[in-house]
Amino acid sequence: MSDAIQYCFYVDTTKCTGCKACHISCKDRQGEEIRNATKPVENGVPSLNGVNWRRVYEYGGGSWNVDPATGTFEQDVFAYYMSIGCNHCSEPVCVKACPTGAMHKRREDGLVHVAEDLCIACESCSRACPYDAPQLDQERKVMTKCDGCYDRLAEGRKPICVESCPMRAMDFDTVENIQAKYGAGDGHIAPLPDPSITTPNLIIKANRNGQPAGAGAGKILNPNEV
Repeated sequence: MSDAIQYCFYVDTTKCTGCKACHISCKDRQGEEIRNATKPVENGVPSLNGVNWRRVYEYGGGSWNVDPATGTFEQDVFAYYMSIGCNHCSEPVCVKACPTGAMHKRREDGLVHVAEDLCIACESCSRACPYDAPQLDQERKVMTKCDGCYDRLAEGRKPICVESCPMRAMDFDTVENIQAKYGAGDGHIAPLPDPSITTPNLIIKANRNGQPAGAGAGKILNPNEV
């Protein structure tokens, strides 16, 4: 294990414009994965309903009022975007919750994968994960999730979400390389959970309006999308 590496995502929320290119490109890859799966799909058409391996949260809050003395408006309104998927955590609670060993952390690169032949679709992993990463494919009755685009990594390429970002707000590399390039980050911001739960491999550059994780100063503005 001493020679094992651990991959890590980097997200710069000062650059993210909420275009959702990462979400769409990941969705396209998700369909490709299902089409190539060994388990048959009804009518030969993959179902993507309700399964999103990567999502873009729109998070905002604050209020405004009129100063009765001056008639001027005062406000502390804020909003920012946060792209999130599986963080291939160092202490993945999804792996701990899986009763069959289907959800597992790969020794060679730290990526968390699903062994579909062992999955019984009990959704224990989904209930445990605070990032909503494992999601049930209703047609094939197996759990699915971001796999770090391991096939692209083998070709020396970045995950599809990273390569599709027009603002270059995302990156993916080993923890050592990400930290050498971007530093330790600014800590986790809302709407993400406390990182102590799973020790996620995710480094964030915080938007100037970024609220601390768990602060409750705002809310998710696009709940139907995520």
